[in-house]
Amino acid sequence: MREHLGFLKASSAVVKIAAWIFLLFGVTSGVYILFGRMAGKGILEGSIIICLYTLLFFVLYIIAKIADLLVKIINEIKKE
Repeated sequence: MREHLGFLKASSAVVKIAAWIFLLFGVTSGVYILFGRMAGKGILEGSIIICLYTLLFFVLYIIAKIADLLVKIINEIKKE
């Protein structure tokens, strides 16, 4: 497992960055739809987009936190 520590750290950082990017784009597009800047879209669609992208953010962020936790567990096992 020790040889996978670098991969876990790097993948955790990449997934966290991706999570924040998805949240930024999702909330931005949802707000544009809510304020009527996109023709043919309703308030309900904007709200659904914001909710879905927020959920996607939390799922990706939890996956990254699990990877961080695995790195900590492996480091603790390595100390013993």
